[in-house]
Amino acid sequence: MGKDDVKLLTMWASPFCMRVKVALAEKEIAYEEIQENDLLTCKSDLLLTSNPVHKQVPVLFHDDKPICESTNIITYLDEAFPTKPLFPECAYGRSRARFWADYIDRKVSPFLVDVGYIV
Repeated sequence: MGKDDVKLLTMWASPFCMRVKVALAEKEIAYEEIQENDLLTCKSDLLLTSNPVHKQVPVLFHDDKPICESTNIITYLDEAFPTKPLFPECAYGRSRARFWADYIDRKVSPFLVDVGYIV
């Protein structure tokens, strides 16, 4: 799998983007990184057309098809690239992993916004 097949629209300060970068590294998937420089005042056309609902990073492109939202991207990576699985084999283990990812998204991330760590 070459870098031409996988691209990641990202922003350096986003923990959600970092989550996807860690998954890509763990699965040893080569990718091209596309940086969004200013998410507050000037979002790129690529971001606005790739993620028209939330208009936020990360967005993964696999064969030019956009996949949005970090947890969804990681699930997609595990299904599209089955070698080196990120999730446990058993349904119970996968449900626990999804629970903790959701907990972080709903509880920890809003706290980080409140204290000014995430803009």
